[in-house]
Amino acid sequence: MDIVTISPKFQVVIPREIRERLGLAPGQKVQALAYEDRIEFIPVRPMKRMRGFLAGLDTTVRRERDRV
Repeated sequence: MDIVTISPKFQVVIPREIRERLGLAPGQKVQALAYEDRIEFIPVRPMKRMRGFLAGLDTTVRRERDRV
C-alpha cells in the first residue's frame, strides 16, 4: 500500500505502479468521488475505448410469461 502526501496546493502524485497498471497518461482526466470516508479517482475513458468491455456477459434473463 502506497502512502501519498497532499501538497500545500492540495495536489497528490499517483504512484508509478498504479499509473502504469491503470494505463494513466499525463493530462488524462479522472473523476474525483467522495465515498464514505475515502476519496476515489476514476479514470474517464472515451466511449470508443469502452466498446466491447462487456463481451461475454450473460444477458439471458428469466422473464414472466406475459413479459416475453
